[in-house]
Amino acid sequence: MSADRVDYIAPWWIYWLHNFPHINLRLQPADSSFQPQNEEYQQTLAFFACLAAACLGLNLLLLAVYLSCLCCCGAEEEEEEEKKTKSCCVTWSAVVAGLLTCVAVGVGFYGNSETNDGVYQVTYSMYNANHTLGGVQSLVTGTMASLRSGLQQHLERLDEIFSTRGDFVQSLRFLQQMTDSVVRQLLGLPDWARAEMDLSQLAQRAAQVEYYRWLTYLLLLILDLVICLLACLGLAKQSRWLLTTMMVCGVLALILSWASLGADLATAVGTSDFCIAPDRFLMSQTQGIVGGDIVHYYLYCNQTLTNPFQQPLTIFQRSMTTMQIQIQALLQFAVPLFPTAERDLLGIQKVLNSSESSLHQLTALLDCRGLNKDYVDAMFGVCYDGVEGVLYLCLFSLLSAIAFTLMLCAVPRAWRQIAGRERDYGDIDEEDPFNPRARRMNSQTPNTNLQSLCSYSSSLGSQTSIHRPPPTATTTAPMAEYMNHTALFGGTPRYENVPLIGRGSPPPSVFPQPYVNRYSPTMRATYLSMTEDQSRHIRT
Repeated sequence: MSADRVDYIAPWWIYWLHNFPHINLRLQPADSSFQPQNEEYQQTLAFFACLAAACLGLNLLLLAVYLSCLCCCGAEEEEEEEKKTKSCCVTWSAVVAGLLTCVAVGVGFYGNSETNDGVYQVTYSMYNANHTLGGVQSLVTGTMASLRSGLQQHLERLDEIFSTRGDFVQSLRFLQQMTDSVVRQLLGLPDWARAEMDLSQLAQRAAQVEYYRWLTYLLLLILDLVICLLACLGLAKQSRWLLTTMMVCGVLALILSWASLGADLATAVGTSDFCIAPDRFLMSQTQGIVGGDIVHYYLYCNQTLTNPFQQPLTIFQRSMTTMQIQIQALLQFAVPLFPTAERDLLGIQKVLNSSESSLHQLTALLDCRGLNKDYVDAMFGVCYDGVEGVLYLCLFSLLSAIAFTLMLCAVPRAWRQIAGRERDYGDIDEEDPFNPRARRMNSQTPNTNLQSLCSYSSSLGSQTSIHRPPPTATTTAPMAEYMNHTALFGGTPRYENVPLIGRGSPPPSVFPQPYVNRYSPTMRATYLSMTEDQSRHIRT
């Protein structure tokens, strides 16, 4: 960059990005100068996108290898301690992935906002510069039209009025020469119409592209949050459907993260190449529209530089002053002799006053300070806020890719744990009272338990036909006594609570009296029909 640059200095990250190796698709080093129309330079930017695509392919390959190893090792039985260790690993992996996602989304929101602010500042500066150029062009065309049409009509009528006075006609000829000189000076000014049109189109295109870019990143951030929420809900509720949805969306988000990283990295490097020497690029692009000395004057705006419009503006000012003096003289000496000439002379004076006012406005608009301020503001918007925001978006994409990789590694293990629990529950006998599924089924279907109890009682009755119990057996006991006995032991039919009737077992040799007196006669008869082992089991 130039040594006399004071207002705009590129930040350190611009130099850091500009020093990235620029390699074309043939893996050959290329020039790092900003040349967007050059095919070789376009290949250097595409190389960064291809680098991100290669990282995406490597990431997906590692995930595929990991899932394949996990599936191959899934058939092996795991020890209890190993299961607990892997469950802890899954939990911590999910926690770390969730925290990384939250951090990435926060960084992404900040980067998206910073980039939007930078582009808004650029478009605002472009519209300001466009307004300035449009004002210059409007003043130039309006002044020329006023001098050509307004003065010409008045001078023609005065020429007829002063036809008898040669000195007055000579003054009119001098006014006509001065008018033609001013018009020639105005025609020598650059035609800003093309530059105004180019700036307007560029600003509109930049604003439109920025709107869609901002909206795309906003949707991507929301997608990351939704996927993180699905992962948390799936792990908390142990839902296979939520985990499957999260897996599909996680792979999609992983691809989008690497794609956005490649696009952001290429954009950041290309913008840094522009910001390292923006004046050189702008001067090369404005050739054929305005002169190089004019562009240099507005880009640097140094007090030592001479205004390239100083000479035509000075001639314009002197011509206006001379014409005003001539009109004042004619009003003083010609009006007493030719009263009808006063109207046209006052009309010429009004046109000259309007042209002189336009001259002052034109001088202010053509000064370098206004356009240079817009240029510096645009550079700050692009190279400071814009590139900084893009770097934050690169960090967001990288953190998001790491977080989704952890999620995709943790979800299959969580899936296996859920499947293992369901398989363990399925292997337990449904009539086992310690089976959670059996307890749920018993609590939800009491009628089924009652029918099972009745069928069990009927089977016991059939056994009494083979071995007749003692006369005190409870073969004729009502169902209410049995239900009372069931309620006494907790209300849940258990094997310990089912009366062992019809077993044909001899009565115990010794049965303590306190245990017999504790229950009703029906229950005492039941205890008498049990074996010693069964009664000991009941007492415990």
